[in-house]
Amino acid sequence: MTTPQNTPRQGHCLCGAVTITAKNAASHVDACHCRMCRRWGGGPFVEIDCGTDVLIKGADRISVYHSSEWAERAFCADCGSHLFYRLKDSGEHMVCAGLFDDATDKDASLSLRRQVFIDEKPSYYSFAGDSEMLTGAELFAMIEAGQQP
Repeated sequence: MTTPQNTPRQGHCLCGAVTITAKNAASHVDACHCRMCRRWGGGPFVEIDCGTDVLIKGADRISVYHSSEWAERAFCADCGSHLFYRLKDSGEHMVCAGLFDDATDKDASLSLRRQVFIDEKPSYYSFAGDSEMLTGAELFAMIEAGQQP
């Protein structure tokens, strides 16, 4: 699998109180099917890895939930839009794909690259097309081995 080029992206929450600008957003989406992500958003967490070079306007309108020892989840305090999952140590942001203005079905440059926690995915939905699929154990093994997930 080739590494896609990164691109700048800008988006906002439903009410517009929070704007996110990512200078180096990945040109693919990933999906997490873990129980925590599904409970957080009612379905899989579909995200774009935006790295650490992220500018947030309206940060005073963000509520943050520390969901684990290593990560936190953020949402708009005004409209409730889910914004991002952020790794505490690195500051890397995985931003909800639907927030970005250009991340629509018309954006042919985006594709589903990987699905994680496939072992926790319920049977009542599935994504079309081919993507890499990892169980939770396989994902954690990659991270422990120092590989970029």
